[in-house]
Amino acid sequence: MKTASVLAFERKLDPSDALFYAGSWDRKDDANTWAPIAIREKYVRGTISNRLSKKESDPAKLDAQIEKPNLQSVDVATMPVDSDTLLVNFTLKILGGVGTPSACNNSEYQARLCEVVQGYTEGTGFGELARRYAVCLANARFLWRNRLGSEAVQVRISHVEDGEAKTSWEFDSLTFSLRDFEVPQGAAGGIEELSAVIKDGFSGGKPVILNVQAFARVGAGQEVFPSQELSLERGKGDKSKTLYHVEGVAGMHSQKIGNALRTIDDWHPLAEEVGPIAVEPYGSVTTIGRACRQPKMGVDFYSLLDKWVCKDKAPDTEGQHFVMATLIRGGVFGEKDS
Repeated sequence: MKTASVLAFERKLDPSDALFYAGSWDRKDDANTWAPIAIREKYVRGTISNRLSKKESDPAKLDAQIEKPNLQSVDVATMPVDSDTLLVNFTLKILGGVGTPSACNNSEYQARLCEVVQGYTEGTGFGELARRYAVCLANARFLWRNRLGSEAVQVRISHVEDGEAKTSWEFDSLTFSLRDFEVPQGAAGGIEELSAVIKDGFSGGKPVILNVQAFARVGAGQEVFPSQELSLERGKGDKSKTLYHVEGVAGMHSQKIGNALRTIDDWHPLAEEVGPIAVEPYGSVTTIGRACRQPKMGVDFYSLLDKWVCKDKAPDTEGQHFVMATLIRGGVFGEKDS
């Protein structure tokens, strides 16, 4: 069987942008009244710190460079001096129809793909994937740099139906490791219940909506870290760092939240060295410049999917989890006509 040349899937784990607010740790129950954190501009004088060429390393030339002011304007976001706790708030939608393409131009391929997904659903099931997504919510990995150095981190998750919180859970995030998916004893019940809700969302029917609040005690006046905007065209004298905001409130891109929530792949060949990575077709990790799932090893998404669908050679259970997690991630996976 030939792979479809047009093949696309919508994401089934769909976070919103996250917004930043400030308050006090002992007033978390009044979080709805907390003040938004604004972005402000700061002007600084930088120093020469970049690596120099041999020509530029001449002592006299280096002294001359240092005498030149390296003036910069940058965006910053900080806690107020009377608030010690950062609140990061977003919603997460979990949708059914995993494995059903949003576009496919090969009916035979689509029918076979549906058989494969149905077999996974009835055999292995989405339980393990749902558990790992639940752990990634509870451990607050989505706070990224804001999690580091925090004195305490608490995540509150509510399952919202008809605008009301139906069920809620609280997790002490710093008791979770970011290197594995072990669940602390005190959180086992909550993770089990949350996993069941997420699994129900993937199984179809009514979409599941979760409201997520993460409280990080970072310290009064401390800098916090929203997403940084990518500026492709920056002229001389332009701002050297631009932070993301939503109508004046510091925020984090939904894509960055989604990347953290799908950091469940510790089935790749470099797991012992690198640890869990975000689910990507080639296991790409831009921060270390490596692809952990090389096609020549046959462990990338396309190799596993093609063998499973076109040649009826199902991967091992871990490979099946990875393929399904990639379909949940969504994307355009068609094969170009040669």
